[in-house]
Amino acid sequence: MRCPRCQDNNTKVIDSRPVEENTSIRRRRLCTQCDFRFTTFERVEKMPLLVIKRDGTREEFSKEKLLRGLVRSCEKRPIALETLEEVVKNIESEIRQKGQNEVPSTLIGEMVMDILPKIDEVAYIRYASVYRHFEDPTVFLQEIEQLKQMQKNNAEGQTNLDLEANNAEEDQS
Repeated sequence: MRCPRCQDNNTKVIDSRPVEENTSIRRRRLCTQCDFRFTTFERVEKMPLLVIKRDGTREEFSKEKLLRGLVRSCEKRPIALETLEEVVKNIESEIRQKGQNEVPSTLIGEMVMDILPKIDEVAYIRYASVYRHFEDPTVFLQEIEQLKQMQKNNAEGQTNLDLEANNAEEDQS
């Protein structure tokens, strides 16, 4: 590594530690020529992730664009920005784990649609109205009914899990 002060190529690493959730390595270096200390970072180069839009055009995946859409859906709702940033991080991570360089925008939209009801129902309806191009109030009502059904199914599923747990405890007694 070249010294930023004297441009000499002889430097040595004096400290090395993982940072950014073990995705980078921070190294403290010392120039053997001028004794200048400096820091470098080593990261894995991520392949660009392309989003295939509905019209067939491609653009680079933008965490910022996804976050803006989520923030817009959650305006005036009691949702912390950190929660939305975590959603974006999880979506990007899940997409990258699939190992594909191109992903349809519809997949990203559906991933958001799966997560948002667990965070905030109003934000879910707002996002759905833009994502699914609602043009008629009846479509809003249909989406709300679907949301209610999802909540009911989740509640019944939890009740069944609770009953199974209680039955298992009684069987052990």
